[in-house]
Amino acid sequence: MGIFGIFNSKKKESLDQGLAKTKESVFTKISRAIIGKTKVDDEVLDNLEEILISSDVGVETTLKIIERIEKRVSADKYMGTSELNGILKEEIASLLEENNSNDIADFDLPESNEPYVIMVVGVNGVGKTTTIGKLAWHFKAAGKKVVLGAADTFRAAAIDQLQIWADRVQVPLVKQVMGADPASVAYDTLSSAKAQGADVVIIDTAGRLHNKVNLMNELSKIKSVMKKVVPTAPHEVLLVLDGSTGQNAFEQAKQFTKATEVSALALTKLDGTAKGGVVIGISDQFKIPVKYIGIGEKMEDLQIFRRREFVESLFS
Repeated sequence: MGIFGIFNSKKKESLDQGLAKTKESVFTKISRAIIGKTKVDDEVLDNLEEILISSDVGVETTLKIIERIEKRVSADKYMGTSELNGILKEEIASLLEENNSNDIADFDLPESNEPYVIMVVGVNGVGKTTTIGKLAWHFKAAGKKVVLGAADTFRAAAIDQLQIWADRVQVPLVKQVMGADPASVAYDTLSSAKAQGADVVIIDTAGRLHNKVNLMNELSKIKSVMKKVVPTAPHEVLLVLDGSTGQNAFEQAKQFTKATEVSALALTKLDGTAKGGVVIGISDQFKIPVKYIGIGEKMEDLQIFRRREFVESLFS
């Protein structure tokens, strides 16, 4: 299967458009850095380091990439700047591969008699509700029966927003009143999903970070209550991060990975920013696979993250 075997041209076009600002920023800077240079020397590498850091790849990850390039340059004394792009592409793709070993086909789920439970975490304003709505749409389009659970009972707006998405996608939403016990909502959601023979359950949770201990306790409680209904739940803890916040997204990832076991990441709002490099840095630093990326407003603009296509889009 070729590089775009499971990736049609329409999706590739959306990806290219969604990453256009980052690509333009990185690309223009790299072109400037190597103008008039015939070989990759220390000055080129220093400039490259600066460019990657300013694209929010993060210092540690940038140093790893530069080190890999240095190794290749010293092995091949005659490497010219014209090959730099290709090498960058290869090294970043292989770095991403270490944390995203399996590129999954579209919205596949493991075979099971029980619903597949996704618990969604993240601070308010990162696009959490929108991501849940779009995920529900994708799973439904893939022929799956979806149930949503509104366990962010801290804000009335969170329940209302989720209801709007549930109506839009035409999937059932299990909810209680604002201030209700989030674990009790999760329990009801799973019980209802099981009774309906649902394939996927997506549970929203409160996005407060100001008191990590409370957050930790709340998420642990939601998890343990879910297990009473589906012993293997949650199958996925998905952390949603706003890619346009760059270094702030790193900080949120740090806090949430301390508060709960995060197993997958979704990076949203990449279309409005030149900080797309954050995907590379976060994937590398937290050793958690990036599973979804948000590159626009449309339903299909939430895409499965495929490292090769991502790197291809950035550096081609």
